[in-house]
Amino acid sequence: MANLKKIGFIGTGVMGSGIIKNMLKAGYAVTVFNRTKAHADPVVKAGATWVQSPKKVAQDSEIVFTMVGFPQDVEEVYFGDNGIFAGTTAGQMVVDMTTSTPTLAKKIGAYGKEHQIQVLDAPVSGGDIGAQKGTLTIMVGGDKSAYEGLQPIFKAIGQQVNYFGLAGSGQHAKMANQIMIAGTMTGMSEMLVYAQAAGLDLPKVLQTLESGGADNWSMENYAPRILKDDYTPGFFAKHFLKDLRIALNEADKMHLNLPATDAARNLYARLVDEKSLGNNGTQALVKLWWKDGKLPS
Repeated sequence: MANLKKIGFIGTGVMGSGIIKNMLKAGYAVTVFNRTKAHADPVVKAGATWVQSPKKVAQDSEIVFTMVGFPQDVEEVYFGDNGIFAGTTAGQMVVDMTTSTPTLAKKIGAYGKEHQIQVLDAPVSGGDIGAQKGTLTIMVGGDKSAYEGLQPIFKAIGQQVNYFGLAGSGQHAKMANQIMIAGTMTGMSEMLVYAQAAGLDLPKVLQTLESGGADNWSMENYAPRILKDDYTPGFFAKHFLKDLRIALNEADKMHLNLPATDAARNLYARLVDEKSLGNNGTQALVKLWWKDGKLPS
């Protein structure tokens, strides 16, 4: 397994591109597909090979990774007429790194078991910076032997890789991650709004909070972008809203009430659905208070 070299990767967005480039740096041959071909140009220039469909990716690869936008995209990429499973054969592996539903992860896993294909759900955390630096946190569910065999590849793209159990378990771990981030993103946004209204020096506030108990990843990585009026997506707001909806749907199935996560979902729904800012980064949440994200004068 350590000699596995022929990788396929479907999805060359912000996250996928960083992951692919680190796979290439580690010496793997990577075949790619993306719905919009132009978006794959940077990884093709870095050494990846473009093909015309997910089916062709599967035919040309020993293992196929996917990182697309929404669960419906995952469904189409795997089960569509030109999807991955139209091109796989017994003995191959597939790894879905999309943040998707545990239910869909179980469906993919069941298909894989029936057709002797090893399947993992392996969503990640760490944003665009983690993808670029190869420091992602990877949460894995599914076939344990596949997880153990893919350690060299995981180490090329992440710094923390953990196995949580059967198919869908990786997605549940990612939901726990997103629930935590929901709190840090709303807290970071309201902290900035409050500190600005109180007339405080915001860079000094950040420097102070980062040295104390309030320190967190969202504040360290996204608050500086906000102060520079930078709302480019390290992670799309529309995708985070999707994740919060999945988390709350799964919580309902477990008869859990998560009021803070529900409040975050409602705020991001305002940002995405009412203000049409889903293609901004998650840090654009502050635009619910600051017009166009500009610091009030």
